[in-house]
Amino acid sequence: MTHTQGETPLVSERQAETQPRINVVILGAGKGGRALLESFLNLPRIHLIGVADKDEKAPGLKLARRHHIPTTQDALPLIQQPDIHLIVDVTGDPSFSQNIYRHKHPNAEVLGGAASKVLWDIIQHESLMQTRLFQAEKLAGMGTFASGIAHDINNPLYIILAMAEAIQDETDTASIHQYATSIRDAAQRIQTISQNITHYARASQSEESFPVPVQETLDEALKIAKFATKFHEITVIQNYHDHITIDSKPEELLQVFVNLMINAIHAMENQGLLTLTAENQNGVVLVSIADTGKGISAEHLPKIFDPFFTTKAPGKGTGLGLYNVRSIVRKYKGELTVDSQVGKGTIFSIVFPSVDPTHK
Repeated sequence: MTHTQGETPLVSERQAETQPRINVVILGAGKGGRALLESFLNLPRIHLIGVADKDEKAPGLKLARRHHIPTTQDALPLIQQPDIHLIVDVTGDPSFSQNIYRHKHPNAEVLGGAASKVLWDIIQHESLMQTRLFQAEKLAGMGTFASGIAHDINNPLYIILAMAEAIQDETDTASIHQYATSIRDAAQRIQTISQNITHYARASQSEESFPVPVQETLDEALKIAKFATKFHEITVIQNYHDHITIDSKPEELLQVFVNLMINAIHAMENQGLLTLTAENQNGVVLVSIADTGKGISAEHLPKIFDPFFTTKAPGKGTGLGLYNVRSIVRKYKGELTVDSQVGKGTIFSIVFPSVDPTHK
């Protein structure tokens, strides 16, 4: 892709790795093994060769299969592979450690016993801190929704008040029924607004990821983004393929889309064209959010995913939005890129692995 003067180049949040990958095997796929696996999936240099557990229904095996990582109930052939760098033993079986050292390839290192428990504790703590950071950023931004929520609630409230006053002096049964229907419809509108905000603000309720429909999530994110912005002069184009799913937790995918949409609308200063695209391309899912705003300068572009970096005025942003977006996208094996042209607009694109919506 070529770039004209004033256009900033395509930048990926996942830069090419200059260091070699570390090939890892996890032995034990219970609660500890699953926690390790989930964290290792977020580390670009870690290449998971396989996961082993005697219990075919172990939660770590289920997660590994979803990410197309080889699984087995017989650990010995797995640990004998010559290209393994690290074996992490979280089986909790002291006698099995002897078998590991007896059968492993000489070049493979072993992390087990107390060391693996310490690693698990560190990973559990890091996961908890990351979850709290996601939630803190959402709650910190709720103040920007206040005026939009008040505006959207005021209209149906006026209808409820007007219809209620009309009923007081009305004696015609048909008219009373009509006023009551208007009150019910207005109340349902307020209920929908409340549910949308509550869904977005609450912490993730899902223990595991599962196929989440992209089109519905984009539509829900658009409704929420409107609360945080003056949307009257924004034109929206939605280019969706049918039946596209992404393997994720729904609350986290929603957070990604809401953050990107709010940034896009702010960049256009509430006037412009917002284009939402979701499509299948060669076995992957491509989601893009494009705006016709002011663009991102070459000076700022390399920093936009850094924590606490923001170009907004004090009190207008936490500087955690894009950092959290990148973290969530990485978590689900996606790749995030941004292409921006100063004075013309910005496109954030995410490529996710495609999943079968019927796969459990």
